[in-house]
Amino acid sequence: MEIKQYVLAVFSPTGGTLKVARAICKGTGLAGTEVDLCNEPEPREIGADTLLIAAMPVYENRIREVALRRLSRLQGKNGPAVAVVVYGNRDYGDAMLELSDTLQESGYTVGAAGAFVAEHSIIRSVAAGRPDAVDLKQAEEFGAQAAAKIKAQDALQNVAVPGDPDYKNKKRGTGVKPLTDENCISCGICAQECPVKAIPLEQPNTTTDACIGCMRCISVCPEHARKIPAPIEKKLTAYLQEKAAKVRRAETIL
Repeated sequence: MEIKQYVLAVFSPTGGTLKVARAICKGTGLAGTEVDLCNEPEPREIGADTLLIAAMPVYENRIREVALRRLSRLQGKNGPAVAVVVYGNRDYGDAMLELSDTLQESGYTVGAAGAFVAEHSIIRSVAAGRPDAVDLKQAEEFGAQAAAKIKAQDALQNVAVPGDPDYKNKKRGTGVKPLTDENCISCGICAQECPVKAIPLEQPNTTTDACIGCMRCISVCPEHARKIPAPIEKKLTAYLQEKAAKVRRAETIL
């Protein structure tokens, strides 16, 4: 199969997924472009000679619906894709299957898939500093392997990925809504950067129910004025100290 370039479609509110995705792209040895799914993309078709690399963070074992909807605006023309999920060292649940299904429904053949670890977006002490040098090396190697495999195939087949096929009937999590404290200076950066416009520009010290709990507002606030509620932080920290204690590394499917 001839591949001339790649397109990276990435949803990365706090940056960890983007680091992994760029390392994978580097490994392919191809030239390419990025589509930032934190913004609504224009509808377009991706040619069969282009490798689509779709990279998504995992929230509560799933991928946020808005990210999948935006990804589906990039319709494939029987071209190859790589499905990448990035999670906070606990579990990626049904996210890889959900992403793979979305890509196939959008006209792609998923020739490779991978799960990588990044610093937890809520409890930053979990998987702190990830992706690290080992993660990025593994991501780059995966990119090289995925590109080589896809190029060598005349008739690419979808890889089988883990997950419960009944995930669509499971209730999707809504995430944790950050709150604003007295340090807020109403600069509006959080409102401008919110991927779903859940923070009103005219009242940036508030958050609407449109919030998806991606934590971008916390990561971009220059005054560190946005936080999750303390009782939730305490409970989640205790849970993750038990469930995410084991150091996890890349899982790849080729």
